[in-house]
Amino acid sequence: MPRRRADKDLVLRYLGTCAVGVHEPVGERELTERLADLARDPVGLRRELVDAGVLTRTRDGSEYWRTVVTEFDDLR
Repeated sequence: MPRRRADKDLVLRYLGTCAVGVHEPVGERELTERLADLARDPVGLRRELVDAGVLTRTRDGSEYWRTVVTEFDDLR
């Protein structure tokens, strides 16, 4: 993961786009499995995606979704 904040945010937006579609509800286990294909620490990555505002979760953490449209989304 890059150290510079702008670069880190860019990578997180990209990974979030790869893992979850906009407004697609995903359970915690499924999201962790998807992120495991992208990173060695899928739980840490999941936490960073939530902290960065790329993903939103229910209060109990059982479901996640992405509400942010990024520059990596294909909007054609």
